[in-house]
Amino acid sequence: MAEIDTAPGAQQFIPPQADTIDDLRAAADGCRGCELYRDATQTVFGRGGEDARVVLVGEQPGDMEDQKGLPFVGPAGRLLRQAVDDAGLNPTELYLTNAVKHFRFELRGKRRIHQTPDRVHITACRPWLVAEFARLRPEVVVVLGATAAKALLGPSFRVTRQRGTLMPWPASAQQPADFARVPVDSAGKVADAPAAQLLATIHPSAVLRADDRDTAYAGLVADLTVATRALAA
Repeated sequence: MAEIDTAPGAQQFIPPQADTIDDLRAAADGCRGCELYRDATQTVFGRGGEDARVVLVGEQPGDMEDQKGLPFVGPAGRLLRQAVDDAGLNPTELYLTNAVKHFRFELRGKRRIHQTPDRVHITACRPWLVAEFARLRPEVVVVLGATAAKALLGPSFRVTRQRGTLMPWPASAQQPADFARVPVDSAGKVADAPAAQLLATIHPSAVLRADDRDTAYAGLVADLTVATRALAA
């Protein structure tokens, strides 16, 4: 797949009149903000209700997500659903999305092998995340893995050092102003985003790759349980 140093970015593909997540999802189908759209089957946008209490942000769609057009429906998604249940989170109160909306891969024979998105892909796709958050009112944001952390918290954030720790959102964002104001009507009126909390943890795919899956899985559940307790506080 072609390597690039720059990309036009998603901002020009986000219609200013988009009032809902569904509007954004429809517009994202036509995104050409970076080169990944050329090889991916389709854009994979977030799913869940705009009234979700918890927003989970992962890296990018995988092979199965790319084919089905939905986030977290592959092996990592199945493991995440189990972890969500074990942590006591209500799946109906979740919004699931990714930092990058197209599948990045390399072909090996007939197999499509996952490739981690580069900084340029994270930067190009970040306006979609900002637009999603403008239409969500989460109480807790859960960052799954390093790519999502870079997108929201900046390149210096290390999940391994700060996982499972509640931080103020959007104050903890790399650019808090991007998330501090949210629209309240279709006429353009905005207000301060409601205060929320954020925590980071490993991506469920890291559990699948771990030598000791039981320990890795238990750590993921423990981190998600922190989110459950924050909702109940």
